[in-house]
Amino acid sequence: MANRTDPLAKSIRGTNPQNLIEKIVRSKIYQNTYWKEQCFGLTAETLVDKAMELDHIGGTFGGNSKPTPFLCLVLKMLQIQPEKDIVVEFIKNEDYKYVRVLGAFYLRLTGTDMDVYRYLEPLYNDYRKVRQKLTGGNFALTHVDEVIDELLTKDYSCDIALPRIKRRWTLESAGDLDLRKSALEDDFEEEEEKEENEQLVDGLEDGAPEKDYYRGRSPTRERDRDRRRDSHRHRDRDYDRDYERDYDRERGRGRGRERDRDRDRDRDRDRDRDRDRDRDRDRDRDRDRDRDRYRVRDERDYGRERDHEREGRERDRRDRDRGRRRSQSRSQSRSRDRKDRDGGEHRKRHARGSTSPRRRGHEDSREEPKKKKEKKEKKDDGTDHPDPEIAEANRLRASLGLKPLKL
Repeated sequence: MANRTDPLAKSIRGTNPQNLIEKIVRSKIYQNTYWKEQCFGLTAETLVDKAMELDHIGGTFGGNSKPTPFLCLVLKMLQIQPEKDIVVEFIKNEDYKYVRVLGAFYLRLTGTDMDVYRYLEPLYNDYRKVRQKLTGGNFALTHVDEVIDELLTKDYSCDIALPRIKRRWTLESAGDLDLRKSALEDDFEEEEEKEENEQLVDGLEDGAPEKDYYRGRSPTRERDRDRRRDSHRHRDRDYDRDYERDYDRERGRGRGRERDRDRDRDRDRDRDRDRDRDRDRDRDRDRDRDRDRYRVRDERDYGRERDHEREGRERDRRDRDRGRRRSQSRSQSRSRDRKDRDGGEHRKRHARGSTSPRRRGHEDSREEPKKKKEKKEKKDDGTDHPDPEIAEANRLRASLGLKPLKL
């Protein structure tokens, strides 16, 4: 709220009055302690007291571009927009020179071309000294008329770009302004009258007719006076033309400074953009490198897990083959033992001496069902299958407790 323009203020040159000061300088003023403490709540009446306390003029100074109190009060006047009569009273004040300079500076920013020339040109006769704070923070002595000449002929003053105004001779040719009258013109006329009176006295002493020197107003002297007046007028016009040339040169130089400043700002912006782009590119490259590293590690871990699984499967297959061979060897040894045992019993039976044919036939009949039973058991197991692959599969199924294949 403290930095807003008065709602009743009129736009100056088609924009907000505060925009006449550049945004960077304006933001520095908003952050200044003098603005926050001394300029808060000032009105057109109380602003005079603050202006009377000024002891120097200037724009910004120091490494951080700190604004001077003079610049803060200029922005405050643009914010509250005092009436024209108050500004004119500032300019006509002869007791306080800094109040006069403050009013002249504000009128140069906001006034019309006619008002600028009408109210600022009489201040050329003010030769009082004023202190000016330079950019480095040190002070320098200047004069009020020098400050006014800078306001009328330069593009920049107190680190503020001054609005463009028309040339004086342009307004004179259009009839808007009267011819410029120098303050020394009365002194020149007095000197001329004094010279004419001396010539008149010398002519009377020589006995010349009085009518030829009546009041010293001869046609020759009148033509000489008109010629001198015209020469003064042409000299003033040449002086204004030289000022215009210098003004255009300074303005071109100011525009060159603005272009250099914009070019430096663009270069800094491009450099920051390139730095951000390089940082993003490095970050993306690091992210891709980490992603590739993680992918390689995941592939390596996956290959290691597949190798472990393959080794486990091969180990299980070897264990199954080993168990199959063991079961096959056990079954072979069991069948061999059974054959040896059957052969021994047969030899024992044949070795016995007296056996009746009935008993032998009874025993034979009893042994036959046993052999049939054994054969039947072998057929139920399925390990004596004529096909060796089926027999091996049945032995494996028997070791696992499964039913044999019936083919």
